[in-house]
Amino acid sequence: MPRPILATVHTDALRHNLDRARRSALDARVWAVVKANAYGHGIERVYKGLRGADGFALLDLAEAEGVRALGWRGPVLLLEGVFDARDLELCSRLDLWHTVHCDEQIDMLAAHKTLKPQRVFLKMNSGMNRLGFTPERFGSAWTRLNALTQVDEISLMTHFSDADGTRGIAHQVEAFERVTRDLPGERSIANSAATLRHADIARGDWVRPGIVLYGSAPDFPEHDAAHWQLQPTMTLSTQLISVQTLKAGDTVGYGSSFTAEGPLTIGIAAVGYADGYPRHCTTGTPVLVNGVRTRMVGRVSMDMITVDLTNVPGARFGSEVTLWGKSVKTGAVLPIDEVARAAGTVGYELMCAVAQRVPFAAPAPTEGE
Repeated sequence: MPRPILATVHTDALRHNLDRARRSALDARVWAVVKANAYGHGIERVYKGLRGADGFALLDLAEAEGVRALGWRGPVLLLEGVFDARDLELCSRLDLWHTVHCDEQIDMLAAHKTLKPQRVFLKMNSGMNRLGFTPERFGSAWTRLNALTQVDEISLMTHFSDADGTRGIAHQVEAFERVTRDLPGERSIANSAATLRHADIARGDWVRPGIVLYGSAPDFPEHDAAHWQLQPTMTLSTQLISVQTLKAGDTVGYGSSFTAEGPLTIGIAAVGYADGYPRHCTTGTPVLVNGVRTRMVGRVSMDMITVDLTNVPGARFGSEVTLWGKSVKTGAVLPIDEVARAAGTVGYELMCAVAQRVPFAAPAPTEGE
């Protein structure tokens, strides 16, 4: 038997979360953001759950090829555009839409020989200060693009830095609208947090939900996934491979960072930092054993963690351990955001960090598929 750790992708939860984003988007079309191999889930595993989207948005050309190979014939958007002039040939062949955020990308388009003009999304740096043309230079960039025979339609986009926080998006929306008011083209400005929190002023023609599709709250801990009616799309689970009984004064694991204050039963679960479980998790990190919420104790090892079984008296060798997601046996949910907070990080990182050695369960087929 292989080691019992398993990552499971829930197709029905992906559909549910996509529908949740679409309800907030109202009449806007929805990009399903599948960058970073669908936030660690695997594009081929999420495709059935997300193919109800209006388009797929990603970064990597190989992933774009993969989406086309899965049978998708609708829009595919490269969120960072092309990295080399040769990439434009693939954009032509695969009919990829792509972001233009710098002069160098306009230069590449001007030199590109193509019979088929390309759809581009011109990006404004409205305050994020990563990619895009400043408001002062945006109009001249649009004029350059509009003069190129290599360019068909020009859409307009930006990205928010504080859609999940108290500063909000009004200052960026104002900068974007002031400059683009008289320019034609569809708009795409709302990420996950803006789609849920600011749809009244940030919807545009396209929204770009990412993390909400995968069941994580974009503004945690202010709001959790349940508040936004999101369902977990990834479950990381394993089993107990040993049970130990401690007495007062016994310590656990490397560095003896946990000391039992009295008699204590602990379980050893087959998961560690080599599987992508964060080493920075400490005593108190939530874990489910047989669907019952308990805590990790001691340090995370390469291949194992230790959990407190005080509240799970029936736990034994082979008992189910849910690190995040939904217990297969009981349906109990441990939000990934809570585990991420214990590790001092965000749910995005945990999803993306599941190690290659962890097997993924293929999504179960649903009725009609």
